[in-house]
Amino acid sequence: MIREMREVIVAANWKMHTTPADAGELARAIAGRTRVAGVTRVICPPFVCLATVGDALLELDPDIGIGAQNVHHELQGAYTGEVSAAMLAGLASWVIIGHSERRRDAGETDELLGRKLGRAVDAGLRPILCVGEQLDEREAGQQSAVVRRQLRGALHDRDPAKLAGIGLVVAYEPVWAIGTGRTATGADAAAMAVVIRDTLGEFGFARRGETIPVLYGGSVTSAAIGEFMAEPSIDGALVGGASLKPDEMAGIVARAGVTAVARGLTG
Repeated sequence: MIREMREVIVAANWKMHTTPADAGELARAIAGRTRVAGVTRVICPPFVCLATVGDALLELDPDIGIGAQNVHHELQGAYTGEVSAAMLAGLASWVIIGHSERRRDAGETDELLGRKLGRAVDAGLRPILCVGEQLDEREAGQQSAVVRRQLRGALHDRDPAKLAGIGLVVAYEPVWAIGTGRTATGADAAAMAVVIRDTLGEFGFARRGETIPVLYGGSVTSAAIGEFMAEPSIDGALVGGASLKPDEMAGIVARAGVTAVARGLTG
């Protein structure tokens, strides 16, 4: 079945943590504990640490992808403090787009994220597009409508063939389960993965989006990840705070490896 062939991915989002002085050591520690066959690993440090992390992993573990946490929607210009896709050349091969914190703190709209998605694809950066609903939206039963709207806004006028070719990944972030003490279930995530893939199908993605990996990104821990990876529609995790702890990352990647074995990705 198609779902069995989807890539298994664990991406670490360090957010605004680490400095160039300590990022390399943390990256090496994670690399040494997460060599698991069949799992694609990505580390997304702050912009100022991209070069340090890349250098630290160059010989130790070049299989780990390096990702940026954001990218600007214009090629260049008078945008003080921003980073363009071209500036990431040689520093990153992945990029997170539309993280819930960017939507919340920077007011990023679906239309704007679509422009960022286009810039990422044109620059050869593999995008992790984040979608997810707030607590009030879930309590009102609007989660599916919200995620469909986010995807439709970001994918409007984007070429699905290009997105599929670069390896689009979608991360489902239930915002209400991030740092709130509330928890989502594997069934919650699986249901939203269906919504995500159905919506991708509207835009012409092959087999109605069944080839696109969907990650779970709601306060991921090594203790909880098994419930999500047990769902056939979930293909990995976008890890926040736990990604700063090598032992936590080791546990998460190890469980992802079980899924990779089941899908025949380790041969």
